[in-house]
Amino acid sequence: MADNNRETGLELDPKFNADGLITAVATDKNTGEVLMLAHMNREALDLTISSGEAWFWSRSRASLWKKGETSGHILRVADIRIDCDQDAVWLIVEPHGPACHTGATSCFYRRVVGQGLQRI
Repeated sequence: MADNNRETGLELDPKFNADGLITAVATDKNTGEVLMLAHMNREALDLTISSGEAWFWSRSRASLWKKGETSGHILRVADIRIDCDQDAVWLIVEPHGPACHTGATSCFYRRVVGQGLQRI
């Protein structure tokens, strides 16, 4: 296998999709629970790295947003990891309040049961 710097090197070289986005998942530093999944553009990733707080790109509003900007429920970043081909970001965070806009701790608060859902 030929050396592929993106996959094995130490240079940050995110592979954004055609819309300029990369998938980001946030997990709780203390519990390991998956809190949310969102997308980042280059600016959101750069702001997250520089500020230590999670920033994302809202596809529905077509705008940059800081998690918790209005609610106060920010995600303070403890660690940032990127997958092998640099097309997905993993944020390990310390949440300051619920991560979900519904008020749930995690956006993943329901389980698929058959064709329905069950609250966890």
